[in-house]
Amino acid sequence: MKIMLIGLGRWGYNHLRLLLSLPIDLYVADTDPKRLADAVKAGILPERAASDYRQFRDSVDAAVVVTPAQSHFAICNDLLDAGKDVFVEKPLTIDPTEARQLSDKAKLLSRIVQVGHIFRFDPASTWISEAIARGDFGAVRMIRADFSGFKRPRNDTGVMLADAIHFVDLCNYFLHANPNRVSAHLMDGLGRGMEDSAVVVLDYDLPAGHVQAVVESNYFIPGKHRSVVVVGEKLTAECDFNASQYKIKASENRHEVKGLDAAAIEGTVHQIESTPEEPLRAELTAFLDSVKTRKLPLADAEVGYDAVRILDAAYRSVKEQRTITL
Repeated sequence: MKIMLIGLGRWGYNHLRLLLSLPIDLYVADTDPKRLADAVKAGILPERAASDYRQFRDSVDAAVVVTPAQSHFAICNDLLDAGKDVFVEKPLTIDPTEARQLSDKAKLLSRIVQVGHIFRFDPASTWISEAIARGDFGAVRMIRADFSGFKRPRNDTGVMLADAIHFVDLCNYFLHANPNRVSAHLMDGLGRGMEDSAVVVLDYDLPAGHVQAVVESNYFIPGKHRSVVVVGEKLTAECDFNASQYKIKASENRHEVKGLDAAAIEGTVHQIESTPEEPLRAELTAFLDSVKTRKLPLADAEVGYDAVRILDAAYRSVKEQRTITL
């Protein structure tokens, strides 16, 4: 299988490292000569490195797009028109209308489009998703998620599309639904014209009841926080994605309500062991499998579109100072 990696920036180089370890013929493209030289040093054949991805477009089976978010639509649209399958880092696009177009085109042309919603591929996420589906939680009541930490901000998007989008998508994945209402609070503390702190509130109206999910993200709080708490009627799971092995602590806590009184019953606590696995490797391997089998990806273009339109609603919520109904 011939795969082209487009974009060799900070995250693109991680893709390069893993793609070099997989059984494929790898080509790379980047406009920066130094990055191309570094890729050759890492093991790419010089004749398979180019400044313009279109040089290899017609020679490969599929492409992995790790370029600035504003370029995703044009590159992916061109690749789909050329009959190629595409893995594209999140966000699928900046504009939900463009995301809709890519999703529709992928279906029309029977092409694979997988979006880099990497947390879906963490074994801890799989455990939570399956436990919810089994009914272990009972009715889910709330989700609280924190994707924050002191670091250099991205310059192509604000923190919602850079970081919060991961856990917004994860809420959809856990609940197998999209929110009915969206609201947000944003801050531009660095004065760059884009948010660097965000709180997004998602309201889901599900058959089992209402679920409120709150996703917080910023570039200021010391440390590296990647945590999700899922609260259900019968079980609460606290997941720390930074942990290497025991990422989930599941507590059999519940409330017993009698009239206006409610008793808090603390139950058994379980440490859930996760299979050690690098999520980026897992999602790239899954993409190659989808290209081979034509199986719909776990994070397909429709999933990518949903994440983009939800955050577009969050931006509208701030601009119009109201909750947006989807």
